[in-house]
Amino acid sequence: MKYALIGCGRIATNHIKAAINNSLDILAVCDLLPEAMKNLLTKHSLQEDMNIHKYIDYKKMLEKEKPELVSIATESGNHAEIALYCIARGINVIIEKPIAMSMADAESIIEESKRKGVKVSACHQNRFNVAIQELRRAVEKDRFGKISHGSIHVRWNRNKDYYAQAPWRGTWTQDGGCLMNQCIHGIDLLRWMLGDEVMEVYGATRQQFHDYLEAEDVGMAVLKFKNGAIATIEGTTNVYPKNLEETLCVFGEKGTVKIGGTSTNNIDVWNFADETESDNIKKGLKETTSNVYGNGHTSLFADMIDAIENDRKPYVDAIAGRNALEIVLAIYQSQKTGMPVRMPLQNFASIDMRGEF
Repeated sequence: MKYALIGCGRIATNHIKAAINNSLDILAVCDLLPEAMKNLLTKHSLQEDMNIHKYIDYKKMLEKEKPELVSIATESGNHAEIALYCIARGINVIIEKPIAMSMADAESIIEESKRKGVKVSACHQNRFNVAIQELRRAVEKDRFGKISHGSIHVRWNRNKDYYAQAPWRGTWTQDGGCLMNQCIHGIDLLRWMLGDEVMEVYGATRQQFHDYLEAEDVGMAVLKFKNGAIATIEGTTNVYPKNLEETLCVFGEKGTVKIGGTSTNNIDVWNFADETESDNIKKGLKETTSNVYGNGHTSLFADMIDAIENDRKPYVDAIAGRNALEIVLAIYQSQKTGMPVRMPLQNFASIDMRGEF
């Protein structure tokens, strides 16, 4: 399958690695900075003689190369525009999180992909973590019984050096704050596990230590689900001196699970009323990862390739991307108004938060 990458920054290495692992035919890469393209290709031993073309204009690249699959790993504020351009030309896309920066753009991606018969996958790769897959199977088998509540804690550190690497970070037009950038993966998992249908979101955000940014560095929220469950979100980049944890908890009448590690990759607690021998094997499971992004990109790419070839929905589709975005934007709106936000969320964008801090 012919593949191209748009955006060669921090996360791009995971995309190229996933493309290589899935034996994709890498036609081209695109970035505004020629050095970024060169460094990425060199890092993965994709030398000049392999005939991978480099472009600074993605429109020219798509016109000339005609890939079947493109992944978009640019700054967040450009995700929707590039995705819609690809979709209009019948190109399947994997979009790095967040899928967009506004509800309107997210809905457009969903509608246009349906209209054009194009596959779209939101890059929430942590759904493929071994621990998360085990938890999902338990949820689908109703092992928890009635779910009482759940939580996601993303307690990380991002210092000034991190933000200095790319000036778009922490801006309302191109990024948002810690909830949109660092915590949206965990928010996706929480919503997915607790039933997806959220009735109400009440949140508060602050900018405590990163006064050189526009957006928040800590956010908390309470979610009410239609099935009666409630949940909490805590996301921050203020943990001293380094990343502490990303922890997902689900509590039910017949089960308790805590998924921990730096990127929801370990099973810390696994207790069920109907315990079997296989449950003992799951207790203490640890999936080794080389960075906080985990190992899921390769699996997400494999699923997307299969979805295209067999004309089915991707495991993590555009609606999943929209749902995670909706929670973040609802927390932002709640911070702005000081009121709970009823779902579904209508017509809100990250840029509506301009001047908040």
